Amino acid sequence: MKLLFIDIETAPNLVTTWGLFDQNISINQIIKPGYSLCWAAKWHGDKEIQFSSILDGHKRMIRRIHKLLCQADAVCHYNGNKFDIPTLNKEFMLLGMNPPTPAKQVDLLQTARHRFRLASNKLDFVAQQLGLGCKHPHKGHELWLECMARKRESFETMEAYNKQDVILLEKVYDRLLPWIDRHPNRSVMDDTFCCPKCGGKNYQQRGLAVQVTGRFRRYSCNDCGGWFRLNIREQSQKTKAIAVA
Repeated sequence: MKLLFIDIETAPNLVTTWGLFDQNISINQIIKPGYSLCWAAKWHGDKEIQFSSILDGHKRMIRRIHKLLCQADAVCHYNGNKFDIPTLNKEFMLLGMNPPTPAKQVDLLQTARHRFRLASNKLDFVAQQLGLGCKHPHKGHELWLECMARKRESFETMEAYNKQDVILLEKVYDRLLPWIDRHPNRSVMDDTFCCPKCGGKNYQQRGLAVQVTGRFRRYSCNDCGGWFRLNIREQSQKTKAIAVA
């Protein structure tokens, strides 16, 4: 399974406003809507981290990430279901591009929110809690303004920041893997009986999973620590079995 990690950085909307608090911004107050400044991406297990920004040309930057998404079986991100993916889809649409090849989505923010009670669900905090490192330091909002002005020295910092987010994303993914709900099923994709999350074959049977429709053999993975079961009832083994989370 080809798993792609992505993170994008965007420019804020430029608007005119009379106040600073609790403003209702009308569309005729928008000077320029937000857009993608840059992105970083890497394949799971690879050392290379790819990066592209508006300094490469906006269209070229968007076409490059579109090509990567078309090659992926699954895409991992942090709050990507609500931010990164819809933002990129907007860019594709505005450039008259077709949707990228459909891929399974793995949003680690949803895992953090649904499976744990952490003081904060931000990627930086989660990574630090797991002892995996922290985000690259920067000057804050001013960095985004300087990148919007296409200052190359500022993009050097932005590139380091963007790439570090992808590094943290992969590390957090590897640690949270056994906790991820609805993870793309590697057993189906690889057409072999294995752990549906990590693809490992070092597993052992651990009792039965009792469901409304019957009893199913249950297994634990010794590689990632996840749990899975057969997709057919214990009473009948005639159908080819696959693993399901």
